[in-house]
Amino acid sequence: MRRSRLATIALTLAASVGFTLPLAAPAQAAPSDRYVALGDSYASGVGADSYTSESGNCLRSTNAYPALYNANIQPASYRSVACSGATTADVINNQLSALSSTTTLVSVTIGGNDVGFANIMSTCVLQGESQCVAAVNSAMNVARTQMPGRLANVYNGIRNRAPSARVVVVGYPVFYQLGTVCVGLTATSRAKINEGINLLDDITRTAATSAGFTFADVRSIFVGHQLCSYGTKWLHALNVLNLTISYHPTAAGQSGGYYPVFRSAAG
Repeated sequence: MRRSRLATIALTLAASVGFTLPLAAPAQAAPSDRYVALGDSYASGVGADSYTSESGNCLRSTNAYPALYNANIQPASYRSVACSGATTADVINNQLSALSSTTTLVSVTIGGNDVGFANIMSTCVLQGESQCVAAVNSAMNVARTQMPGRLANVYNGIRNRAPSARVVVVGYPVFYQLGTVCVGLTATSRAKINEGINLLDDITRTAATSAGFTFADVRSIFVGHQLCSYGTKWLHALNVLNLTISYHPTAAGQSGGYYPVFRSAAG
């Protein structure tokens, strides 16, 4: 999510709280892989701390799921070019060049910035329920009409540059557990945000499957660790002291949620 859009959230409201499920069984290690990680802030590890100095504003964390895979599996080579704020166009223009015919494993998490995750959250926090619902509906229209084509362009680019690679498309967690007592956004706003995330994940899964890629769905494993849940939170709520990390996975969310799902899907 882009910092400039999140910055407006600081004007109001304390954080909403909340979201658990059993870990996916780990897959067999693949130490011979040449692995490249692509994507946005959920892939770079914004919110998980321990950012590498070389990554600059891309904020790549050693606690992000690609880095955890590298540390645990120790593939033959590893490179992450995931970057905070990246869109599908950014992946095509700035990240695909990291791939080659020798790449054997690719992960990618992308699409949230295309539909405006950060702008939606600032609207929902600052402008109330009706504007929140309208913002999500607008984003859902973009998701339905534009995201299949944008994702197909990314996936075609990956396949063209890394024709022999296994490709794992990793989705987004649903932000809120519903039906709990929770300060901040209204129940209607929270449900609408969840609806929008579910739509983007479903569209991404369809596009990934159509491309012959594996979709790694993190939604189930985050249940019980969402905002407004009563369990240990795997997502940062609104943080007015560090807006960049708001609504991103914590280090525990990367290690307990994203990493086991990706490792299982990577094969």
